[in-house]
Amino acid sequence: MSNPDTQPLDRLIADFGRGRLDRRDLFRRGTALGLGASAMTALLASTTVAARQSTPVAASPPSEPVTLTIIDVAGQSQLTQPMIDDYVESKPEWVSRIDITLATSPELPARIMAQQDAGRTDISMVLTGTDGLSAGIEQDLWLNILPDHESRFPNLMDNLISPGAQDLAQGFGVNVVFGNYGPTFTYNPEEVETPPTTPEELLSWAEANDGALMYARPANSGPGRTWIMSLPYMLGDSDPKNPETGWENTWTYLEQLGQFIEYYPSGTGVTMTELGQGSRLMVASTMGWDMNPRVLGTVPMDFQAVTFPAGPLLADAQFVTVPRGLDDDRTNVVLDLIGWMLLPEQQAKAYDQGYFYPGPAIKDVTLDMAPAESQEAVTSVLRPEFDELIETVTVELPLDAPSLVQAFEIWDERIGSGKVQE
Repeated sequence: MSNPDTQPLDRLIADFGRGRLDRRDLFRRGTALGLGASAMTALLASTTVAARQSTPVAASPPSEPVTLTIIDVAGQSQLTQPMIDDYVESKPEWVSRIDITLATSPELPARIMAQQDAGRTDISMVLTGTDGLSAGIEQDLWLNILPDHESRFPNLMDNLISPGAQDLAQGFGVNVVFGNYGPTFTYNPEEVETPPTTPEELLSWAEANDGALMYARPANSGPGRTWIMSLPYMLGDSDPKNPETGWENTWTYLEQLGQFIEYYPSGTGVTMTELGQGSRLMVASTMGWDMNPRVLGTVPMDFQAVTFPAGPLLADAQFVTVPRGLDDDRTNVVLDLIGWMLLPEQQAKAYDQGYFYPGPAIKDVTLDMAPAESQEAVTSVLRPEFDELIETVTVELPLDAPSLVQAFEIWDERIGSGKVQE
């Protein structure tokens, strides 16, 4: 309990940390409490640090609790459902129930457009990667969150590990999960004694082991898109950010590689199942997709991974978006939920079982803050070189929304045509 003599100061610090006061009000009220100039300077410094980890600006709950429907098109609920469940339990005055259903990214836009055209938007929030985010931006599906509602997320850009990842959302989503660096390739060491370490070596290996390599359709696979986005850097293409005119070497390479790939599944999970069952010897992965299937037992624990030393690493990011057309009450609650998901104690749950390693999008959220079962799972499969690579290798962000959509379209036409299986 606070000392009664310090309660006014405690309230002052809390109000500034929550964004209820600006600096002028902070100094005015601090002076009224008898604080001198040096004390005010120290107070400002301490409260600014505290504000980086503050709760969102307070908003009033709805007149009655609402029900939300969330669609997950990225497998993100594996990371964020514990945050969402905790919100339901902790805020019964805001929400009565939250239902989460799974869908694929390609089917999402038509589903939301149909609801919006009918004037009845039932989907309250979407958990998505850059693929679904990009498609929704292209088709004007999303509510503008920033800057229209930026007061609900104080100091967001200062708190994020990668403000650049947030920029990819163009204000139409909020980055809640970050990491899953790649590409890596997970392989069976009994069958692959000397793994390839360059794209050229991989092509030669695939030719010598026809059908043994697999990656999933990039439009619905984090490892798939991470793989193709890394190639322009490694193959010396003219513009790694322009898949239409700057990826000549990449598209030629992927066409050559595709000769030795039997088919492209519509999601990454199939590739891991086939690797674990022995149908494939090597599959494209990322740090998280290398770790989590070994935790789950889909892939044997002793399977190995290789990351091409020429780099760079591509970071992945996942977002929450809000479809346009929600009523005011549901919009208010969804924004409150997003702020909840950004709290450090909630972000620590993103470590999960290594699925999107590391996972948190907010700075200074360390593994020792995660639930005990997450700490145990991640520690059991974490390769020491992963953290070293994150710290030492050049990291690039995914393509922006229009370019990513363009890359998917070109891949579907030139590489995947006739070979993608649901």
